[in-house]
Amino acid sequence: MVIEAILKGLLLGLILSISIGPVIFAIIKQSLTNGKRSGYAFVAGVSSSDIILLFICNFFTSLFNLVLNHKSSIALAGAGFLLLMGLYTLFFKKLKLENMGVSGVNKSLGIKDLVSSYFSGFLMNTLNPSVFLFWFAWTAAINTSADDTPNPVQFKLIVFGTCLGFVLLSDLIKVFLAGKLRPRLTEKNLVWINRISGMIILIFSAALLYSAVLIY
Repeated sequence: MVIEAILKGLLLGLILSISIGPVIFAIIKQSLTNGKRSGYAFVAGVSSSDIILLFICNFFTSLFNLVLNHKSSIALAGAGFLLLMGLYTLFFKKLKLENMGVSGVNKSLGIKDLVSSYFSGFLMNTLNPSVFLFWFAWTAAINTSADDTPNPVQFKLIVFGTCLGFVLLSDLIKVFLAGKLRPRLTEKNLVWINRISGMIILIFSAALLYSAVLIY
């Protein structure tokens, strides 16, 4: 059970970390323009936002299951979100390369600047509807899988803990390697990363839909 939870957490973290959205560009741009300290503060804000959104989504899905006893409906809703997300990512998502200068790499930053970077990351992630839908869909999927394990709470803690740890580590690496990553973010490379991400999400959507049908 532990190994399965870790593997699911790693795969979920991989999907989130390679998903092409405004955050990945903002992390790199923040690091290039304001320095690595600002990039790390921005990442801390994003990570804090993910944790809060994850708790909110877990609370609501657990509440729905407890009060309505509609576990299959929650699973179907999650599968539907993942299906739409996968199709959008694979076929409709427009990729844009932003202009990322390096003029402020040596900028001296104070506590106020770092706090500002932190809240910039927090708000950018929190106010992005796709991030909330991402966590809601995956919470439904993981909760459905957890119900088939001997210890559902431990299973979910391992999955989401592994996922959040992986995403945080990958974001920190993006900050550290910002200068090297930027030239590699060509439109061709982004298209392939986008396709891989969309295909993985569609596979999980199909698996969750299958689980929901079995519940019925």
